[in-house]
Amino acid sequence: MVEVIVSADNLETLDWSPWLDFDRSKIASIPDSSVGVYKMHESMKILYLGSSQNLRQSLLDCLSDPCIGKTKRFSYAITENADKVKDQLLDEYRSKHNGRLPICMEEVH
Repeated sequence: MVEVIVSADNLETLDWSPWLDFDRSKIASIPDSSVGVYKMHESMKILYLGSSQNLRQSLLDCLSDPCIGKTKRFSYAITENADKVKDQLLDEYRSKHNGRLPICMEEVH
């Protein structure tokens, strides 16, 4: 899925991976040391939106998180502007969900 992220100073096209099962074998297929963003869901509800300088390692770390570990599927996009894109994704999520964060992010904050 391709998604265009727009901000005042840039326009970026994200090429999202298909939704993948959240397990070690699927995470291992991510290119090593890839910088990017990821979204995780269970029962069609987004649980977490993240960014990382090393997608593979961050997703492996998520496997042991009590909330994020409930994830059934995930999708990722490689981008050099990971933190900025994550902020934009969160803004978009909040605007669609009455200012709320994804459930696993509410517990963290």
